Amino acid sequence: MSGVFHRPSLIAIELAWRWLFGIPFLLICWQHVDRIFSAFPLDSSGVSSINLQNPWIGAVELARVCSFYKPHLAAALVQLLPVSALAWVVISGLGRNFLLMRIAPRAAFRPVAMIALQAARLTLLGLTFWGWLRCMQWLSAAYITAGSEPDLVGFFIWSIFLALGFFTAFALVSWAPSIAPILVLFEGRSAHSALRQSLHLGRTFTSKLAEINLVLGIAKLALLVVAMVLSAAPLPFSAELGAGAMHAVVIVSFVFYVVANDFFQVVRLKAFVEFWTIFRGLETNHSAS
Repeated sequence: MSGVFHRPSLIAIELAWRWLFGIPFLLICWQHVDRIFSAFPLDSSGVSSINLQNPWIGAVELARVCSFYKPHLAAALVQLLPVSALAWVVISGLGRNFLLMRIAPRAAFRPVAMIALQAARLTLLGLTFWGWLRCMQWLSAAYITAGSEPDLVGFFIWSIFLALGFFTAFALVSWAPSIAPILVLFEGRSAHSALRQSLHLGRTFTSKLAEINLVLGIAKLALLVVAMVLSAAPLPFSAELGAGAMHAVVIVSFVFYVVANDFFQVVRLKAFVEFWTIFRGLETNHSAS
């Protein structure tokens, strides 16, 4: 962490490639949402009649509003997701390649392999999200039924458990596509060979990779909680501060989360490079000589 903190250019590279994708993506999403709301205003969906006093009735009415917009949002996602996924894997592959070259000058420039590995990581993330969504669908059907009173305690307990469980599971298994780019750039492997080798690095090396991934995953959760607290802290004084100040607090909290999150992403890569140097660097250099 100290090494990354004293090299702000590493964080700048991570921020640059993420927002090179993020800003156009958010603008395109806003255009799609604005077009849908222009064609189907909120008043036509019944959102203005949602009962805010009775949560049971309000939940049913909110579900009706979501059902009203669901086909229009689904049509927009069909057009947006494939192009966005392709743009992300290309930009992130190039960005991570430049970042690793900056961290370790010995790293090669292998854009095609890096793009393929980022596609593998995105696929793993998509499968994790799909698994969580299917579990939440089962949970809703099991604990919220039409013929009896819903078991809200059980529903929320399982919701928290599943959310944290899938988040932790992804943190534990995503080290494989995260260490694979280092194997590609430092050992000259192909993307397929690097992914296969990432699963056969030895128990000691693998445990270190899983540990740092899990710890930084927990740090990401902590950052999210801190950002939420920062954005909500001035609420008791909103009347004195005014709407402009409250918006500024939310923006500052969001920027804090983005920068801190990218900082820990770079820390993870730097730690992976250090671990590779310890466990495989000397062996690779010996083989090359």
